[in-house]
Amino acid sequence: MIWELVATVFAGLGGAGIALLIRKLSKQTAPKWLVPAFAGLCMLGFQVQGEYDWYDHQTSLLPTGVVVVKAVEEKAIWRPWSYVFPQTTRFIAADVANSAQNKIDPNLILVDLYFFERRSTAKRVPQVIDCVQSARADFTDSFSAESDSTTQWYSLGHNDPLITAVCS
Repeated sequence: MIWELVATVFAGLGGAGIALLIRKLSKQTAPKWLVPAFAGLCMLGFQVQGEYDWYDHQTSLLPTGVVVVKAVEEKAIWRPWSYVFPQTTRFIAADVANSAQNKIDPNLILVDLYFFERRSTAKRVPQVIDCVQSARADFTDSFSAESDSTTQWYSLGHNDPLITAVCS
């Protein structure tokens, strides 16, 4: 985060430098307010570009076998441009390559889900996927796939991207 702040400051300095060059080439006839305006616009532009490039950059860093199963696009009033171009601020990826099939019940697959969010560290959550029932459950120390267990199963649609990625 500190490097993003440093880069933003340098973007502002670059914008101010461009405005100073414009003023010099125009023999100081260009208005003085051009310098802070260019600095502010370059800083804002750099931040907006970073917000929109974050998702593509993060997904490009995912190893082979890790599949994005959900991306969340958001709009915000303090980002009016997001109403025209919604911004992806978080996504969920499944580590399909390292998933493990249960030896007793081959319909159950253990998979790690990774939750990514802008300006946060990724979180890993192990999940059990039931490919026949199209359901998922948190994998904990007390997990039991038996029907009379206390494990909470969450129903998913048959076309859910998580089911599609893990079960096919």
